[in-house]
Amino acid sequence: MSSLLAGSSVRFQRAFSQPRASALLRVVSLFVLNLGREPYERAWELQHALVKARQEGRVDDILMLLEHEPVITLGRTADASHILASAKVLQEAGIQVLRVERGGDVTYHGPGQLVGYPILSLEARRLGISDYMHALEQVLIDTLGDFGLAAHRQMGIIGVWVGNAKIAALGARVERGVTYHGFALNVNTNLEHFELIVPCGLPDKPVTSMQQELGKPVDMQLVRERVMWHFGQVFAVSMQETTLAQLFP
Repeated sequence: MSSLLAGSSVRFQRAFSQPRASALLRVVSLFVLNLGREPYERAWELQHALVKARQEGRVDDILMLLEHEPVITLGRTADASHILASAKVLQEAGIQVLRVERGGDVTYHGPGQLVGYPILSLEARRLGISDYMHALEQVLIDTLGDFGLAAHRQMGIIGVWVGNAKIAALGARVERGVTYHGFALNVNTNLEHFELIVPCGLPDKPVTSMQQELGKPVDMQLVRERVMWHFGQVFAVSMQETTLAQLFP
């Protein structure tokens, strides 16, 4: 899958030149693009291509699911001092640093973390941004419940928590009514990498993972399947898988 994505830049241009289900407008289907482990910039480029195509009505809504190579991202107003490690330490650890256009502060992405990028028309779904973010939280809360984890929101802070520890970070961008960026759920993530930053700019909030809470590694494919199921339930859509080859023939 990486090779398809790596060679897709030209094809992008050529091809594309807390609410519950009952409260949302039903749209017939939503496409799911399941990718493997991808460098951040490749997936970022793909998001931009899909957002443009969705704005112009040339594709339907899409949920991208993937993992990333190690990277620290800063939101558009993030405080760079929340990166605690030196450039040398980050380079030695193979961790890239990028500033992106999403909301939120500093976060880490890496192997063992399930990242979701919904490319959705909020107008088609009659959703405001606040309702949309709470819907994403609900998808993750319901998914974690399937694994016996009692997850919850915290008042005034976007994200999903188990106890006092953050298990999923959310940050979105909306342009001309279409969303991108999204959520990152710690499944089997290397939590030591979060010690290199002040996660989400919250110094007093620890970070956890499904593996840490359950005391054993978790099947990533099963987590993907449960996220897809609950996304369909919360957003009231049927989920239909697609591929890069189908998107960019």
